Amino acid sequence: MKPSFHARLLNDPFGDPGLYIRVLREGRALMFDLGFTTGLSARDILKTDDIFISHTHVDHFIGFDNVLRVSLKKDTPLRLYGPSGFTDCVEGKLKSYTWNLIGDYPVVLHVSEIAEGLIKKTVFKAENSFMREDFGTRSFDSIIMQNAFFRVSTVVLDHQIPCLAFSLEEDYHINIDKDKLNRMGLPVGPWLGNLKTAIREKAIDTTFTINEKTFAFAELEHIAEITKGQKISYVVDALGSEENIKKIIELVKGSDVLYIETYFLEKDRGRAKDRYHLTAREAGRTAREAGAGSLQPLHFSPRYMDGPEALVREAMEEFRK
Repeated sequence: MKPSFHARLLNDPFGDPGLYIRVLREGRALMFDLGFTTGLSARDILKTDDIFISHTHVDHFIGFDNVLRVSLKKDTPLRLYGPSGFTDCVEGKLKSYTWNLIGDYPVVLHVSEIAEGLIKKTVFKAENSFMREDFGTRSFDSIIMQNAFFRVSTVVLDHQIPCLAFSLEEDYHINIDKDKLNRMGLPVGPWLGNLKTAIREKAIDTTFTINEKTFAFAELEHIAEITKGQKISYVVDALGSEENIKKIIELVKGSDVLYIETYFLEKDRGRAKDRYHLTAREAGRTAREAGAGSLQPLHFSPRYMDGPEALVREAMEEFRK
């Protein structure tokens, strides 16, 4: 099965956190956190339509400036999601620059500020020098972004301040049975993408012209096999409390890959509690109890610079129990 999502970390485990995910079938990308983004090309950034920020500590948000700079002439909206207080942080960033010559630039920022049960929507447009326009609030349960292909869900965790964890989940995966395709004498081509779209959108009246012959949706849908969708989760900067861990497990349950901080070793649990971070053992336990397929440790404290393998080992030993 070809994956729908291709994920890569922006930096090494001691660097600023950030996860870049290509949505392969849509030719676009998502980002989770904005630490230093210098490893991304302008093309990578311009493919990005949705950015999910856990919180605005500098190591998770300093890359905003670079993304904004590259995106000034982006002609599709850039959507950003963050925790309570996020809109003020974005506005503060925008107000730190002078915008007198961008009236003809197309970029529009859609900012969603997420609190328990509520999302507050604000828009900033280049055409009016990024003046703030508030659009009120709406309620939500856990899903903050959804289309016909995938959804992004979140929970609010305690990092002494509100901090968001995220999961990205494909509704289901569509595979083309090549044997059935060959038996019908049909070629591979762009029409297969159109068929998958019709299946997702339940557009049963769709017709397809292939080699000058027209087929109804019902004649072709059987060549597609529906399987479980891909799920990737991202968790950083959270106190290892039972309340937090319970919330994380519920969010990331069944993830194919769980990207999760392993900031301290268990022997430094007191320090972890003081700094509102997870230990490697807590991360491993969380991944195991959530039934994650694999665990990807990230976001290491610099105190372990000379021995990072200890963090990975402790997390993996707990995960594999």
